[in-house]
Amino acid sequence: MRADWVDAHPKATKALLKGVMEAQQWADKPENRAELVQIVSGRNYFNIAPEILTAPFEGRYTLGDGKPDINDFTAGPLYWTDARGNVSYPYKSHDLWFLTESLRWGFHKGQLKDFDTVKHLVDSVNREDLWREAAQEAGFSDIPNSTSRGVETFFDGVKFDPENPQAYLNSLKIKRA
Repeated sequence: MRADWVDAHPKATKALLKGVMEAQQWADKPENRAELVQIVSGRNYFNIAPEILTAPFEGRYTLGDGKPDINDFTAGPLYWTDARGNVSYPYKSHDLWFLTESLRWGFHKGQLKDFDTVKHLVDSVNREDLWREAAQEAGFSDIPNSTSRGVETFFDGVKFDPENPQAYLNSLKIKRA
């Protein structure tokens, strides 16, 4: 949401956030997955046959690379919580990673010169305070106590430490040409 709209409509902003939070919790319940597949497979969303989405939404994946198949509901898409915590919360560490990737590929043309500038930008646009207020008002108790998920390890083993994003950039084998 645009900052000027959020500032002008704080109650509406929190109402929208609460609605999204409730929908995420509904979507995480196994008994709702069939209906969720019907909704998102429709023309207003993915416009594909529901059968295409059913298996992954039930946590069933055929990897096709010699690894065993996955058949675990908790491996399916999760919208409210996962093994590390809340997936809905707007972690500043995620924002930092997205901007670090933007720097990696040269999208900012000198506008973001260092990570102090990047962190200042994250602090100026990330309104996790509104998310927290909305979650508390809605009575949700599983609210993260930090704006960082800590060190993230990606599928290829590369780690992103939000305390040292430059080390992440330095460790990458593939960089902007």
